[in-house]
Amino acid sequence: LFRQYFALVLANQMASGLFRFIAATARNMIVANTVGSFALLVLFALSGFVLSRDDIKSWWIWGYWISPMMYGQTALMVNEFRGNQWSHSLPGSTEAAGIDVLKSRDFFQEPKWYWIGVGGLIGFIILFNIFFTVALTYLNPFGSSRAVISEQTESHEQTDGIGVGGSIQLTNNESSSNNVTSSAIQEEVQRSISSKSSSVTEATIGTISIKKKGMVLPFEPHSITFDNVVYSVDMPQEMKEQGITEDRLVLLKGVSGAFRPGVLTALMGVSGAGKTTLMDVLAGRKTGGYIDGNITISGFPKKQETFARVSGYCEQNDIHSPHVTVYESLLYSAWLRLPAEVKAETRKMFIEEVMELVELNPLRQAIVGLPGVNGLSTEQRKRLTIAVELVANPSIIFMDEPTSGLDARAAAIVMRTVRNTVDTGRTVVCTIHQPSIDIFEAFDELFLMKRGGQEIYVGPLGHHSKHLIKYFEGIQGVSKIKDGYNPATWMLEVTTTAQELALGVDFTDIYKNSDLYRRNKVLIEDLSKPAPGSKELHFPTQYSQSFLTQCVACLWKQHWSYWRNPPYTAVRFLFTTVIALMFGTMFWDLGSKMNSGQDLTNAMGSMYAAVLFLGVQNSSSVQPVVVVERTVFYRERAAGMYSAMPYAISQVIIEMPYIFIQAATYGLIVYAMIGFEWTAAKFFWYLFFMYFTLLYFTFYGMMAVAVTPNYHIASIVSAAFYGIWNLFSGFIIPRPSMPVWWQWYYWACPVAWTLNGLFVSQFGDIKTPLEDGDFVGQSVEQYLRSRYGFRHDFLGVVVAVILGFAVLFASIFTVSIKLFNFQRR
Repeated sequence: LFRQYFALVLANQMASGLFRFIAATARNMIVANTVGSFALLVLFALSGFVLSRDDIKSWWIWGYWISPMMYGQTALMVNEFRGNQWSHSLPGSTEAAGIDVLKSRDFFQEPKWYWIGVGGLIGFIILFNIFFTVALTYLNPFGSSRAVISEQTESHEQTDGIGVGGSIQLTNNESSSNNVTSSAIQEEVQRSISSKSSSVTEATIGTISIKKKGMVLPFEPHSITFDNVVYSVDMPQEMKEQGITEDRLVLLKGVSGAFRPGVLTALMGVSGAGKTTLMDVLAGRKTGGYIDGNITISGFPKKQETFARVSGYCEQNDIHSPHVTVYESLLYSAWLRLPAEVKAETRKMFIEEVMELVELNPLRQAIVGLPGVNGLSTEQRKRLTIAVELVANPSIIFMDEPTSGLDARAAAIVMRTVRNTVDTGRTVVCTIHQPSIDIFEAFDELFLMKRGGQEIYVGPLGHHSKHLIKYFEGIQGVSKIKDGYNPATWMLEVTTTAQELALGVDFTDIYKNSDLYRRNKVLIEDLSKPAPGSKELHFPTQYSQSFLTQCVACLWKQHWSYWRNPPYTAVRFLFTTVIALMFGTMFWDLGSKMNSGQDLTNAMGSMYAAVLFLGVQNSSSVQPVVVVERTVFYRERAAGMYSAMPYAISQVIIEMPYIFIQAATYGLIVYAMIGFEWTAAKFFWYLFFMYFTLLYFTFYGMMAVAVTPNYHIASIVSAAFYGIWNLFSGFIIPRPSMPVWWQWYYWACPVAWTLNGLFVSQFGDIKTPLEDGDFVGQSVEQYLRSRYGFRHDFLGVVVAVILGFAVLFASIFTVSIKLFNFQRR
């Protein structure tokens, strides 16, 4: 018992060392999964189990001697079969039963091989961990995390007019220089802001009208008002355990306000004040909780279905499909979100205008990439996020922390983009956390909240924040602002909970008793009534485009996402080709040998190993791809771009041609090299079973992601079933040898049906008798029936079941994508 346990512990440590080494060398999750599967297959196929040692070709025998699994398996086999319970002799034999078992599969019999196996495992543990350390020390990450830098200047073809109301105008030298100082930017910002006032000036009105006139697509400006909005969630269990008796935790306590077209509003407050919560409630992005109060859009009650069509939401995390270009991202968003009656040419003209507005023209063909890994910089991704929402031609835009994580220059560029957007006459609201003076003064109005979800100032900022400063300095005990001090920082400092306690005041009460509050209430009341002659928002369909158009658009994006993802698509083909050549040389000409049961077992071993390892590799390598795309899907579905079904259908369809090429490549190489019978029917049966097997394995991997919250849980859940499928495949233990109470799972195991189909289609109709081994005189057909329970007349049922598994897994993936949302907001 202890010797077996010791060997298993060493095997575990050897495997951990091997896969750590592969991960450090591959440096990419998809590549590591593929190389890991390949390594496992080589070690497994040459361990002496799938092929016995005598059947391994002379040109592959070196692989047998360097397979760590061979040493582990040898140690376990010798330990078990040299034991006392195997010491009796079988009828007609002079040797112990255990020795007979070991000899039948060409395993070593001497007791010393336990210690040789253990020594081999220890050697591999040391070796793999040394390799792992060397790989970590000397290998750099794949690719470059540097962003795409356009050769053109950031402020190409800009005029001073674009910068009205707090936008930033960089000179060519500043834009192209790498050592731009924040002071230079601040001076530039201050110059552009110096002419700004809290009301819309004639110059601004002129700019807006020019911009509106220039826009290809008109839009209807909308205001949004909210009165006494309360948002609460179920009381967390931890807080109940601390003695709190309330059923609900209130996060917003009756907030009221109004956001209007052409006005840039800052939503501010300390951490935990409820800024993002309020924005999510207004935008309809909450996935749980309870909302009370009145929210109106241009005077009419807000309905989320119609509101999603006239609003945009720029999330703090810039989530985009990594393998498409900037232009394709915008084309895709416009295609699905603009009304169906907008012609393709008009749509493209509008995209060009938005790219000009957001200054993305120099990055038109840049691949978006993954954040912090490759592709666009953080600031460029922010502008793409804004542009993706703008091409939907929204009237109201919410932006969550558009400048977070950016340096002074990048933040200035993004704020210029935001300002340009407001100047088109749209309603724009931004949550912002501790902005610089320059960024803060680019805003027209402020909505300030304190911890606990209550507003303490809602109103205009004024030139150099004079209205805000005047309001708070008018409160008795509040310290005056120092010259040159950031009003945003001062405002947050003087309104803390500690300051409230020190002064003995409640800033919410002060605000609710102020003239400003009464003015805001009147404004909310006015804007909560529909304008004369206006109509409530109404759209004939839930989505802008038809179901078919949604499918086509999703498939178009998936096509580019797959085509430009060589670590997934190319590595998969390379892996398949190498495995096919390896198997072909390993099982060379075994398909034509049918003299003994061992010959048929070897042929079945080639099918078993291929099905299991190619299938598992497909299943595991598709999961990281689906996880990334699912995150993008959550954002796009919340924006009302499409329903879940077209997305899921396109994800299923895009895999089909790739898997067909994979199955055809493998089938042609292996079929010829292993020497199966060359008839059209048998070849196409082989191709059919390989194709649909790889298909259902891939769909299974996708399904595991769809029903679990993240990649790690998906890989653990799916790996558990790989092991069970392996055990019940009918190769390690044929069905007639299984305990009766476990045979039910054999029929539920997809791999068992695949092996049944492959084996029966190749050998199930052969009447030639066996000439060697324990089954002499039986025909191949009879041997398959008695040993494995395989029948040729059952082939039609096998085909139907294999098709059924592919459809079942694809359907569960589709339904799960539609029903489950693992985002919690």
